[in-house]
Amino acid sequence: MSHPADPSSRPFSRQPAVPALRGWDATCAAARHLLDQALATGRRQMLGVAACPGAGKSTLAARLLDELGDAVAIVPMDGFHLANSELARLGLAQRKGSPPSFDAPGFVALLERLRRDGGPVYAPEFRRELEESIAGALLVAPQHRLLIVEGNYLLLEEGGWAGVRPLLDACWYLAVDDGLRRERLLSRHMHHGRTRQQALDWMAGNDELNAALIAAQAHRADAWVHLDTDQDAA
Repeated sequence: MSHPADPSSRPFSRQPAVPALRGWDATCAAARHLLDQALATGRRQMLGVAACPGAGKSTLAARLLDELGDAVAIVPMDGFHLANSELARLGLAQRKGSPPSFDAPGFVALLERLRRDGGPVYAPEFRRELEESIAGALLVAPQHRLLIVEGNYLLLEEGGWAGVRPLLDACWYLAVDDGLRRERLLSRHMHHGRTRQQALDWMAGNDELNAALIAAQAHRADAWVHLDTDQDAA
């Protein structure tokens, strides 16, 4: 059975009942509640933010960090992209961004360490201007009590990805209009050097295949986040 690229485009009757966080105030309040829990109990909380490519998950994570302050850190899944040379060796250069193009077990190992180790812990960061990940670029310090873990495949159950969801205290799915998401994605690809046609081809042959897979797992989220379009940015 095929799935559209964004679950918000499907008839509601075909979706399981998933709680919704509507608007920035409700979303921020829910994240603040997790932070308050962490500060009250002394137990670090990990909040996942999953979404299709171009939905704006990195921007949402950054806004929450700005709002909630120094006790919050962002842990991006994208730091676990395999190197371009390894993707070429594996024949995955044209599927960069797909599930097998990441080191999923390495990502799980980092989350496990963050769960048991108060820090400091260093994490890799994907640099889009280089199209490569940089090891040890992000610091998770002892004072970081709420970790916002953001990435496409947090809800997947296949292979090494199955170990991600059990490590998260909560996981949200950022639901965005599919047309808007594709516009953002097209703009991003062109900004980073692709022609319009190259960007469209890449989206059709890679991004949208990934988006369908992600959307098919959105029902596993604890809540769907719906923000105003002027608050979402890719």
